[in-house]
Amino acid sequence: MDVKGIAALVTGGGSGLGAATAEALAAAGARVLAMDLNAENAAAVASRTGGASAAGDVADPAAVEAALDAAAALGPLRLVVNCAGIAPPARVVGRNGPHDLALFERVVRVNLIGTFNVMRLAAARMAALDPVGEDGERGLVVNTASIAAYEGQVGQCAYAASKAGVVGLTLPAARELARSGIRVVTIAPGLIQTPMMDGLPPAAQESLRAMSLFPKRLGRAEEIARLVLAIAANPLLNGETIRADGALRLPPA
Repeated sequence: MDVKGIAALVTGGGSGLGAATAEALAAAGARVLAMDLNAENAAAVASRTGGASAAGDVADPAAVEAALDAAAALGPLRLVVNCAGIAPPARVVGRNGPHDLALFERVVRVNLIGTFNVMRLAAARMAALDPVGEDGERGLVVNTASIAAYEGQVGQCAYAASKAGVVGLTLPAARELARSGIRVVTIAPGLIQTPMMDGLPPAAQESLRAMSLFPKRLGRAEEIARLVLAIAANPLLNGETIRADGALRLPPA
């Protein structure tokens, strides 16, 4: 897929992986709408990229429809990148008792239900577009999981379960949407320097850096953004979850 001239919606586009992806897509010629709960952050990214912004909850159908409308006004909406996510830590049984069920539900709502909500609504619109290129492609959905989907650490049950769900929906969604010329690919980042990582205590951050194999550092958001561009450019990438982790495998804690 040539991203030049197409419209792209990036959720979680106000910071971190989403902001880096929005900027990379805009630099490649796409017209980008950044959607984020933080309206100010999303607007700042839109200002830098010359695109548009929308504020809203990815699990809210009305908010997502409004964002898709705004994105489609920029051009043919052929690309959606789901980067919105949260990762509050909590043990199954901690010092204050069992894991708060409402917190578990919130993580799943944002990370998994939100991803599926955006994908289903975007795919319905993509399916109505004219096919392009020799393969007759209509669109691409890139989701964001995590290597925690495979090696969730202590305190990550909610996060790991939500991201494992994203991995699990990738292949069946790709198989179903293939008839419409829509690809579905998921990226499972490793340890990336993002605001989510910056929110951890310094000791925890240093411990995570020490796990890195090669390169011997945390990943950069721009590296994940470049992977999104590579996925768009290669039509054979479909129905797969790609680990971008420098060969890291998370230990239990």
